[in-house]
Amino acid sequence: MRRTQQTLLMGLVAATILCGSDKKPPPVRSAENDYVEITATPLADREAVQQALGSDLGGYYIVMDVHLVPKEGRKVAVHLDDFVLKTEKDGSRATPFVASQIAGRGALVVTEEGTKLDRFGIGPVTAGKSDVTSSTAKLHSGIGEKQNPLIDVLKQKMLPEKETEVPVSGLLYFPMEKQKSKDLELIYTTPEGKLLLRFK
Repeated sequence: MRRTQQTLLMGLVAATILCGSDKKPPPVRSAENDYVEITATPLADREAVQQALGSDLGGYYIVMDVHLVPKEGRKVAVHLDDFVLKTEKDGSRATPFVASQIAGRGALVVTEEGTKLDRFGIGPVTAGKSDVTSSTAKLHSGIGEKQNPLIDVLKQKMLPEKETEVPVSGLLYFPMEKQKSKDLELIYTTPEGKLLLRFK
């Protein structure tokens, strides 16, 4: 699949997600090197996340729709830790969470400035804000609780961690809130160097 076709595809996906909304579609950005090409679309508002997952994740996450295309003859090893989301708004950085960290029965619940996040632990584990002076964390065992059905949706749609020689797509869930797409930068570290995608 050529780059222009990928960009068109990602644009159509974004438009479908926001169908029926007056908001402009989120930006689609691409970058490449001799190892891989990446195309990404940020879902930075609660409505877009709700459309994609059936839940807005409490407004505590930015979801990134990612498409990776290995270059001919190359095998790409996909690792979540290779992705970092940065915001120019306050300099915060985040790596993706897996489904169990967001909606698992043993999820971490964080309280910041006296505000307790919801019982599924949907919320960032780091403040990422200069004005937060204190926070406390408590790990819930989840014993006796039913599994949150959201966890299956998150697993199914997440970018898979695997080695691949063919294009692969999926979502990344970054614990970051109250950001605008124009302030975001996705950093993807590859064996051939870092690829930077800015969504201004």
